[in-house]
Amino acid sequence: MGATLVRPRVSEVRVRVYDRALHPELFDAVAARAVAHTGTRLTVRLTRSGHALTWTDGTVSLTEVTATADQELPGAGVRLARSGHCELPGVRYHLAHQVEVLEPEQFVHLHAELAAEGAKKGLVYHCKTNNRVGLSPLGVVIAEALPRCLSVTAFHTFPDEFAVLKTQSLIEQI
Repeated sequence: MGATLVRPRVSEVRVRVYDRALHPELFDAVAARAVAHTGTRLTVRLTRSGHALTWTDGTVSLTEVTATADQELPGAGVRLARSGHCELPGVRYHLAHQVEVLEPEQFVHLHAELAAEGAKKGLVYHCKTNNRVGLSPLGVVIAEALPRCLSVTAFHTFPDEFAVLKTQSLIEQI
């Protein structure tokens, strides 16, 4: 069972990438998991507005956050505030994100697929809401290890709007 929460509107959510780790207490994490891969570590936190991903190789750290504009986050260290890429010593970070609004039937089908795929391949969290009849918001993060890189895909559903926020991140060691 999850904590009751109010999911923000999808239009209120922003994606940012920082060139450092951010303190975990900045995020109200509802689920978390860490993954180690070839000398690197990815920490995934699912939050009420999306996720916080922190990657480090022990020297360089990066944090990707989906948060509302009113959430208190540092202004210093923002490398990306939209889709694009940035480079730090030894690492290249690519970020793409999009919001898709679906027809209700398509949304219900995709929501079910994401829940099943997330349970098999990644971290999934069903956000309990006060709506006992409709679908609950869903957060899914799937990380895939590739040679010298890590691919991370996140999906966050907004059932009241039939919307899905999708982010795709590629972290390459160069």
